[in-house]
Amino acid sequence: MVPEIGHVAGAVWRHLKENGDTSVPKLVKELNENDFVVYAALGWLAREDKVDVFVKGRTKMAKLK
Repeated sequence: MVPEIGHVAGAVWRHLKENGDTSVPKLVKELNENDFVVYAALGWLAREDKVDVFVKGRTKMAKLK
């Protein structure tokens, strides 16, 4: 599962670079991945200090640092 999470982390990073701040549900939908893998990928990127995950209203959002 770790290789899949790493692959999705790359896809998340590219999506955020091209599209800016994005809601997590939108990432799940646009990347066509399950939410567990997207959250794991966001955790990976957050640990590497490459993304911020925050709440805007009631929505979880992600953005590049």
